[in-house]
Amino acid sequence: MQRSIFIVLLVYCFIFGILFREIGGLPFGIFVEGFLVLTIIATLVCKPGFDGKSINNDLFYSLLIWFVLSLLEALNPEASLIGWLAELRSIALYPFIMTWLALVIFKTRKDLNLFLIIIISLSVLATLNGIKQLFIGLSPGENAFLQANAGTHLLWGRLRVFSFYTDAGQFGASQAHIGLIALILSFGKMKLWKRLALLASSAFCIYGMLISGTRGALFALLVGGVIAIVLSKNLKAIFLGGATAVALVSILMFTHIGDNNYQIYRLRTALNPEDASLNVRLINQNNLKSYMESRPFGGGLGSLGYNGILYNGGTYLSTFPPDSLFVKIWAMYGVVGLTVWFSIMMFILGKCCGITWSIRDKDLRIKLVALTSGFGGVLFCSYGNEVLNTMPTAIVIYLSWAFIYNARQMDKPIDEPKELNNLAA
Repeated sequence: MQRSIFIVLLVYCFIFGILFREIGGLPFGIFVEGFLVLTIIATLVCKPGFDGKSINNDLFYSLLIWFVLSLLEALNPEASLIGWLAELRSIALYPFIMTWLALVIFKTRKDLNLFLIIIISLSVLATLNGIKQLFIGLSPGENAFLQANAGTHLLWGRLRVFSFYTDAGQFGASQAHIGLIALILSFGKMKLWKRLALLASSAFCIYGMLISGTRGALFALLVGGVIAIVLSKNLKAIFLGGATAVALVSILMFTHIGDNNYQIYRLRTALNPEDASLNVRLINQNNLKSYMESRPFGGGLGSLGYNGILYNGGTYLSTFPPDSLFVKIWAMYGVVGLTVWFSIMMFILGKCCGITWSIRDKDLRIKLVALTSGFGGVLFCSYGNEVLNTMPTAIVIYLSWAFIYNARQMDKPIDEPKELNNLAA
């Protein structure tokens, strides 16, 4: 039962944005907590004690440290308690609870395969809806959203596609993330029709990234691709993949090929060090640095962004644009919290790489390479956008961690040589 509820939650995290826009009138975000409570109850009934062996690992304890630190931020006098509670959900509660539950619930290859099918299928569906937005038109709810966010989603008269998601930034980053996963999976051993389906899904998702106008999503592909190449353990792939990546970046940085296509032109600006948007962000971060010097523990959870405007209006941080998850954590937790968070993320990434490297079964390892590379790309991409703590990317990453950590018990042992078996007989 708990498995089915969590799968429903996974699907819901992809589509609740469109429910909010088209139906409205209900706090659709709070239903995430509702599904989590139901999953916890079902898990307690089926597995009393939460199966302590499954959560006795450094992933669980790392996220517990971050959750406790976030709880202590309630004592920070800089922000309101209501703002702290609102921000706590996405920044610390979700990663802790979702990863905890996933470690206990999802332990088989069947679960992993179903997870991959769901996230790729829903992402392709999101691309199709994005294509509809771009070439056919917007629904009433989508149009209302665009009118309210025209400053960020209608640039020079061109729509930044957002599909089902909260905004174009999340849509683009998510499409790059899932597109990379599908592309890596296509290199595994499988039937031709499955390979073609994965390649087509990857192409759809990458196109979705392009029409979103989210320039930072390019780095999810580049960084994730580099991680995948290294984890491939194939020297030929490392050299060819590295050369391809360098060639792609060089074309975007030093030529004007494709400038007649708006999506490629906008993507190219992500690599321009003189881009006006980049310079504005750097100026903002420099201004924030002066403010944060006297606040080693930050301005408190919910002090900026949507919750800052809603619960802490009138403060300096409430007027500061949280263009980056890194900057947002720095502002809320201070340099102390940012150091702890970044150390935890890098530790998890390193551990995921280590587990993936050690897996012996090639079919399982290619799936772990895809999930690990996806996480690495999203983490890097979060420097430019608030991606890692926003749905649906957030729940995909948390489940990816759990599957990677549980993969060692899914791994098939290598068959011993026949000579040894004969001797043993």
